[in-house]
Amino acid sequence: MSKLGLYVHIPFCQQKCLYCDFSSYARSEHLFDSYTTALCQQIVDQGGMLCKPPVDTVYIGGGTPSVLPVPLLEKILKGLMANFAIQAEAEISMEANPGTVTKEQLIAVKSMGINRLSFGVQSFNDTLLTSLGRIHRTVDSLTAIEYAHTAGFTNISIDLMYGLPGQTSDGFACELEQAAALNTSHISVYGLKLEEGTPLATAYDQGKINLPDEAEEEAMYDCMTDFLPKQGLLRYEISNFARPGQQCRHNLKYWQYQPYLGLGCAAHSFLQGRRISQVTGIEEYSKAMATGSSPVAMQENLTKNESMAEYIFLALRTTQGMGIAEFDQYFNTDFFGHFGKVWDNLHRQQLVATDKQQIWLTEHGMKFGNIVFRSFLPD
Repeated sequence: MSKLGLYVHIPFCQQKCLYCDFSSYARSEHLFDSYTTALCQQIVDQGGMLCKPPVDTVYIGGGTPSVLPVPLLEKILKGLMANFAIQAEAEISMEANPGTVTKEQLIAVKSMGINRLSFGVQSFNDTLLTSLGRIHRTVDSLTAIEYAHTAGFTNISIDLMYGLPGQTSDGFACELEQAAALNTSHISVYGLKLEEGTPLATAYDQGKINLPDEAEEEAMYDCMTDFLPKQGLLRYEISNFARPGQQCRHNLKYWQYQPYLGLGCAAHSFLQGRRISQVTGIEEYSKAMATGSSPVAMQENLTKNESMAEYIFLALRTTQGMGIAEFDQYFNTDFFGHFGKVWDNLHRQQLVATDKQQIWLTEHGMKFGNIVFRSFLPD
């Protein structure tokens, strides 16, 4: 039986990035204490309701967890350790932004049990960082990673973005070289998506910024998929590359349809085929926890067809793909019998491949994954 993964949401940021539509809030330091109290209450409640289940991954995300003072982070970690059976070999990750960490802070969080850091670097070009509304500069990223190594972290990930306003494929190639030279264990690389209502999307709609054209963005993608594996960072998911054995075990839970519990405002859970999301506002969440009310905003029991589609396209995000026998057993449904016409159409387009035991996206399919994923959705 799969052990549980925990996601803990810290919704605070020093400054909201121009492209961000996540549930995060700037200039909310006055809510640090009350939110931590509410979060720790939910940790107690959920640990008790689930009878202190075994947990093998914890992911503290945001927002920017590294803006939270060390004593509050320690309080949260102690709550998790006391109310869940955190396994000795558990992967415990924390997101951090360059410019918000100190050497002393990282030494402290390492001593708490956090053993993996994920830095939101996004770019090694200061002009691009400014255009994204990021608070840090390249020197801050380099310093933060140096601090992490000094603190004893051996599992360090960085995030990069491509398709940014003013970015070129040659410039992005240089950034990939800088990233690989840092000898981190993991790199996530995401194409910019303009989310409706964000300042960056508004600026684009008003003609104030220009994005790379399709050919330039495809060149960036091709550079990423060609260069990183040559540096020992092997692709294991559409946007993620890792050194052998250093894949993010928590994120693999999402793609392998394993259970996870979300704690904190805006957190999501997947338990026994049910998707659960919590209220997004900090004060609304804290009030719910203080009054003994439920912070749940939505619960959804997926239909079999919805579950099958999710199972397939989450698995297909990974280079390993999906085991056909596992699908057939999980859903008591013959994959090719149910999705034969969809499969044949995708196979003709050279988007998918199979050896009769696994199915996976081809290199072409990885580039156009959304076409594949939509094909499996119920009408």
